[in-house]
Amino acid sequence: MSAPEAAPKKEKAPKKEKAPKKEKAPKKENAPKDKAAKKEGAPKKAAKKVAAPKKPVAKSVAKGAKDAKGAKGAKKPTDAASKATAVAKNLKFGKPIQKKKKVYHRVQFKFSLPKLKRLAPNPKYPRRSTPKRYKFDEYRIIKHPLTTESAMKKIEDNNTLVFIVDLLSNKRKIRQAVKKLYNVKVKKVNTLITPHGLKKAYVRLDASNDALDVANKIGII
Repeated sequence: MSAPEAAPKKEKAPKKEKAPKKEKAPKKENAPKDKAAKKEGAPKKAAKKVAAPKKPVAKSVAKGAKDAKGAKGAKKPTDAASKATAVAKNLKFGKPIQKKKKVYHRVQFKFSLPKLKRLAPNPKYPRRSTPKRYKFDEYRIIKHPLTTESAMKKIEDNNTLVFIVDLLSNKRKIRQAVKKLYNVKVKKVNTLITPHGLKKAYVRLDASNDALDVANKIGII
């Protein structure tokens, strides 16, 4: 048996020619300071300036600032949906919402009866058969004369009568009562309240009247 024939070798494809490299544009010359540095023999690469570290800005704040800038240029939302989105953004980025406080007003009610016509009184018969009598008269003011030894001495020496009178009476009323009862002129009246709660009146008569004669009339002597 004859050996198997070897497979024919594949021919290599011709290599593609490389495109010519583009010539690099000449670098721009540095400032005159750099040229002077090269001439002096300074290193080719200049030391890079150390930039100051940037402050970290919160993402939410940055986003809020962007939205605010965009909102200034945009028109005000008119629809309910656009208003809702604006409120949602404000809530998201922590914009304070001022709540209105409820104001409670106190209401006062005043009920009054209507003004009706009122007729003048026209009685068919008298409600009292007799008119009222003034009860604080001279008989109530002067209760009784005093007949003690000191009272009798006052009659003889000072022309003065002593009476026990009502607690509500005053000097003016006592004067009028004595004048009315005994028909005498009164010069002066002094009063006092005893420890027993009785009111005592010292009635000094005028020189034209004698206290002894009045005492005889009364029946003291």
